[in-house]
Amino acid sequence: MLKQGLTQGLKLQQKLSPLQIQTIKLLEVPSLELEQKIRKELEENPVLDDSVNEENADDGVEEKEEPKKVSISEYSNDDIPAYKLYVNNRGKDEEPRRETFSVKESLTQSLINQLGYRKLTPHQEIVAKYIIGSLDTDGYLRRETESIADDIDFRLNIKTTNEEVTNILIEHIQHLDPVGVGARDLRECLLLQIKARQERTPQVELARIILEKYFDEFTKKHFEKITQRLNISQEVLKGAIEEIVKLNPKPGGIVDDSYAAQTQQISPDFVLENEGGKLIVTMPKVKIPKIRVKKEYEPYLDKNSSASIESKEASSFVKKNYDNARWFLEAIKQRQNTLQSTMEAIVEFQKEFFLEGDETLLKPMILKNIAEITGLDISTVSRVVNSKYIQTPLAIYPLKYFFSEAMSTESGEEVSSREIKKILKENVEMEDKTKPLTDEQLVNLLKEKGYIIARRTVAKYREQLQIPVARLRKSL
Repeated sequence: MLKQGLTQGLKLQQKLSPLQIQTIKLLEVPSLELEQKIRKELEENPVLDDSVNEENADDGVEEKEEPKKVSISEYSNDDIPAYKLYVNNRGKDEEPRRETFSVKESLTQSLINQLGYRKLTPHQEIVAKYIIGSLDTDGYLRRETESIADDIDFRLNIKTTNEEVTNILIEHIQHLDPVGVGARDLRECLLLQIKARQERTPQVELARIILEKYFDEFTKKHFEKITQRLNISQEVLKGAIEEIVKLNPKPGGIVDDSYAAQTQQISPDFVLENEGGKLIVTMPKVKIPKIRVKKEYEPYLDKNSSASIESKEASSFVKKNYDNARWFLEAIKQRQNTLQSTMEAIVEFQKEFFLEGDETLLKPMILKNIAEITGLDISTVSRVVNSKYIQTPLAIYPLKYFFSEAMSTESGEEVSSREIKKILKENVEMEDKTKPLTDEQLVNLLKEKGYIIARRTVAKYREQLQIPVARLRKSL
């Protein structure tokens, strides 16, 4: 018989401090957003004097220390190709140039502009714009029309129905350019495009029939079933398939830049320069304001102030906001130091690649390697690497580019999984498409080159490279 009762025991539980929580949050913030986040944080804190950001910048703002520079290797200028030294064509006091590249997001604006040429009532136009706003970046509508109707009713307080949303989608949105936009799945997307073709050749008409009636067989490459059911030859089928492969499965990606209205800028978080064989890592300077409490709140930070209930509550309010700001700014400093040390460790680990620019020189590297070098947690390194970019004399790279698993050759030599993937991709590109290589055959090809890889690993790498299975790569 079980007895009930009270027991007492000790339990060890780790609790993060407010500073640690702030630091963790800031590690993932790209440099481009950091100053905006600082400004927003200080503006929203009611007890801080915002004027330190602008008016009193000289005595109220301090810059972080110059980024540490890491010297990786000594080479003479004669050993380095001239194109790798172009970053040095600047004055000694000139700031390193940080390139900014942009990602166009013009699909929404393009479609809204085209609505002006359609005969729509004001009510229909609102519904149409909401549908456009619900499209994915590739041009598909993956939300249920019934859900969109409910949203319009709830958010805009405009009555509509599932039938009206569906009608506007089919009669208007799906008639906009690029053709195929507004489709709810791949089949509909391709059908919209094939139906819009002006030339109605036998191949185009057959392509339409295949997409309408035999789409499942087509995607699974069951070509024999299609030829038998349509009573056609493989040569005739091949002509229809050639028309289908001309179609664009992602119509949202072909909008002309002239429609661009919004631009998302990505600015490098690090700059790597090769100065006479020395690899130098720098980061954009971040202005970190000093904490300055508004004068009207200063008395509440005085421990000897009146002990009334009102003043205690006010003092607690001021102190809480003051501490929040102090933790936030300290977290920024810790973020900068963590990012700098992590990037230096990556550059040190992959120095041969950064010096030569040869992808085959990239060594196998996982998060654990950098965590051991820096003394940071793996989760911290992961946050640093996420959504960060480095500008080098060769190109701008995401930090994730430098990480890959380690594999072993037959001789025991350690190689990067990137090298294995490169070989896989090359073999698939050169294969006979009428008899594409199976995963087992790819395993054997790798084995011939000295790479002992399990079939499940080959399958995993193939999927990461977005290469379909052999059956789906087959062509007539």
